[in-house]
Amino acid sequence: MRGSNPAVSVRDLERRFGGFKAVDRVSFDVSRGEIFGFLGPNGAGKSTTIRMLCGVLSPTGGSGSVAGFDISSQPERIKERIGYMSQRFSLYEDLTVEENMDFFGGIYGLDRRRKSKRKAWAADAVGLGGVLGQQAGKLAAGVKQRLALACAVLHEPEILFLDEPTSGVDPLSRRRFWDLINDLAAGGVTVFVTTHYMDEAEYCERLGLIYRGKLAALGPPRDLKGPAMRGAVFEVRCERPVEALAHAAAAPGVRDASMLGGALRVLVDGGSAIGGVRDALRRSGIEAELAAVEPTLEEVFSSLIGAFDRDEGSLSRFDKPVS
Repeated sequence: MRGSNPAVSVRDLERRFGGFKAVDRVSFDVSRGEIFGFLGPNGAGKSTTIRMLCGVLSPTGGSGSVAGFDISSQPERIKERIGYMSQRFSLYEDLTVEENMDFFGGIYGLDRRRKSKRKAWAADAVGLGGVLGQQAGKLAAGVKQRLALACAVLHEPEILFLDEPTSGVDPLSRRRFWDLINDLAAGGVTVFVTTHYMDEAEYCERLGLIYRGKLAALGPPRDLKGPAMRGAVFEVRCERPVEALAHAAAAPGVRDASMLGGALRVLVDGGSAIGGVRDALRRSGIEAELAAVEPTLEEVFSSLIGAFDRDEGSLSRFDKPVS
């Protein structure tokens, strides 16, 4: 951690909707100036967590603070210090780009001089200079996201919450969006971003992997590929890879098998299980070269949720995330 005064601090945070527990005793800290990612499938609890941290939704258990203010008793103080961008475009589509920025500048209480200065900065930072007079509803999805980001940072928030900010946009727009996020973090802004894209999760300094409301792992992406990994990944090179895939997937101890280029990626319970894969292929007349490889984040997540599902009903191993 960068310091003893985190931008976000959460302890045993919980949110219930009737009998359903959407967020289940989640604990973590986010350092000031850090890009922190919340990674998980749709419905895992990412958006519910971020809404509690932004003061939009009250927790039903646990505690948390954002910018030093309590999320339960001081939500309005939190809202003054954060920027928030939801996963769906939530600006006014019948207004122009500039009119949207004017509107949100007014909501944030910016005086005329500061608003003019911040609008110019934001438009330049996210590349909106050529579309200021265009109606927001007619913009391409990637440009809409850039407008939403510009409005979220107009008031120079110290913490920026981005909920699925690149959902539905093309890969090039996603890459450009992350360049903007990195620029903001370099300027001292704390960025808390939720995503279900495994590739862009690599851009975060640290990740929290969440599944069914529980925090399964916490740490830098590279570290999660080590101690957090439950199992091992092998690359299998052979002739007839399509046929080999079916045999490898059916071997004992194999959690997942997939094709990547001309090779197979096989996730097994442990290194010893790979012998069963080799034997299965040989029985089918397929000779293969097998080598242990570094797992991808997708494979790490697959191994964690596989362990979660197998141990459902006895979840103590997930009460304290691997970090």
